[in-house]
Amino acid sequence: MKKNLLNLITLLVFTIFFVNSCGLYKRSDIKDNPVNVDERVQRNIQEGRGVRFGVGAKRGGDFDFASSNPLWRGAVDVLDFVPLTNASYSGGIIITEWFSSENDTDNTNRELKITVRFMSNEIRADALKILVFEKSCNQNNCKTKKIASKLESELKLAILKKAALFEKDDFKKYKETKGKNRGKTLNKKN
Repeated sequence: MKKNLLNLITLLVFTIFFVNSCGLYKRSDIKDNPVNVDERVQRNIQEGRGVRFGVGAKRGGDFDFASSNPLWRGAVDVLDFVPLTNASYSGGIIITEWFSSENDTDNTNRELKITVRFMSNEIRADALKILVFEKSCNQNNCKTKKIASKLESELKLAILKKAALFEKDDFKKYKETKGKNRGKTLNKKN
């Protein structure tokens, strides 16, 4: 029993010694650290240290990623001609309501619904899957089916073009504002 306890204490001492010598523990002066907790947390996050679990006071969710994703913004912008039934960024899907063309000359009651599925956040051809559904009603009988249409490829191309433009604009804005400020910050540290 005493031998096991001695081995455990020895292991603990060596572990503390090695962890300390690896640089995991870094002594710091009080003047180097902000007094305010939120400032300290923000600084640690900016420096890439620490993890935030969201324990404590509840704050609203952060939806910055959805508004900064150019592919998502491009899809919402291209589909602005029709109301959306479901636009779930976390689910990676946009579904429109049933809509029909205003210049529907034939007497069939035909409506379309578009579904956009996001397979990736990258701007590339296989990042989107667009489905077009058709509902045609004759008197009391309505049929719904998935159709293959040129609209799918036209929408995909329009969304990808719009997303590429958004990404280009975002990069230009970043370069003009934060890119310049980052250079100044790095020079101050050196």
